[in-house]
Amino acid sequence: MTVPNLAGMLVLVAALVPAGCWAHDLGTVGPVYPIAEPDMLDSITGLLREKQASGELARIEAEAKRRVQASVHTPAPVPGLRRVQVARSWRFDPSVRFDESVLDDKGRVVVPGGTVANPLDVVSMRSTWLIFDGRDPAQVALARSELAKAKGLIKPILVGGSPLQLSQDWKRPVYFDQNGRTVKRLGLTAVPVRVSQEGRELLIQELVPQ
Repeated sequence: MTVPNLAGMLVLVAALVPAGCWAHDLGTVGPVYPIAEPDMLDSITGLLREKQASGELARIEAEAKRRVQASVHTPAPVPGLRRVQVARSWRFDPSVRFDESVLDDKGRVVVPGGTVANPLDVVSMRSTWLIFDGRDPAQVALARSELAKAKGLIKPILVGGSPLQLSQDWKRPVYFDQNGRTVKRLGLTAVPVRVSQEGRELLIQELVPQ
């Protein structure tokens, strides 16, 4: 359509449409309110000011600090463990099977699917592990004796109690099995336990505390 024809069409439409249709006040159907929503940041700031004025914010901060300190000083104990009653030992193969291939960031196969890998073929244990419950005085005494005999070649690992307190008492690092990862991996059900390397396997020995 050319520009002159377009102009003619507009003139024709203007002539056919009644003049009142171009602008007409339909009135107000209902109450009209301004569009306004409370700012989220302002709401949060106001709430914090109220809690600060009432002292509740200080109580919340103090409780959060107490919980953090408690979790560091005395972590949640690993559940489901009992005290060793009868000494026994067995060997554990730490090998892992990769059911699917492991790829790098470029999509290249690093570990083919079906591969069975033993981490002891790559990294050896630097020290023997002694896993015990620091809440049990008999187990603590046994661990202290084992550490004295091994002359520092044992890594103490707690499943309960305060690693920080024992570290201060013994003047050496004491570790904690966070979330029971080591216990689950080795399938342990009782402590204290000594874990050492023998070739491509781990020797697990349950010790009876006196």
